[in-house]
Amino acid sequence: MIELDGKIFSKELLEEKFACELSSCKGMCCVIGDSGAPVTVDEVKMINKSLKIIKKHMSKEGVEEVNQRGVSVIDSEGDLTTTLVNDKQCVFVYSEKGINKCSIEKAFKNGDIDFNKPISCHLFPVRITNYESFDALNIEKLKICDSGFICGKSKKTPLYKFLKNALIRKYGKDWYEKLDEIAKII
Repeated sequence: MIELDGKIFSKELLEEKFACELSSCKGMCCVIGDSGAPVTVDEVKMINKSLKIIKKHMSKEGVEEVNQRGVSVIDSEGDLTTTLVNDKQCVFVYSEKGINKCSIEKAFKNGDIDFNKPISCHLFPVRITNYESFDALNIEKLKICDSGFICGKSKKTPLYKFLKNALIRKYGKDWYEKLDEIAKII
């Protein structure tokens, strides 16, 4: 295990290759699972603040579910997550040419809001577990992401570089630069 400023991870984070390939996976990470995407209280506040704009990109079913239950729920494990439609897909999912995409991210990319999708989504397939004195970063290898691992290997794209913007968003540019230095010597 490697520790960097209170973040613990295996060298797999630096060595694994990954590049999301939406044309193959169709964004299924937003559609399958036992619960919605993990969110923080602050993220829920930011989503609610921009909800009127985000709703413009959401599916009809997603809007209806948000109107009934809100943007987040406590799941069966006691975690705060995005609400699901039919206990299946995230309420913020919309389909574009057969690919599942995030309405929050679309509003962000359009310049309509200043908040990108939840950090748990931005960092996927890396999952962070917060402990009292450190964060543990682990790679979640789901079958639906096989094409991303294959694509990453063919492009020789390290996972941590694919996630550069998300890691900087979460831990800052200085932390990321230290991570990159560690990767060079491993």
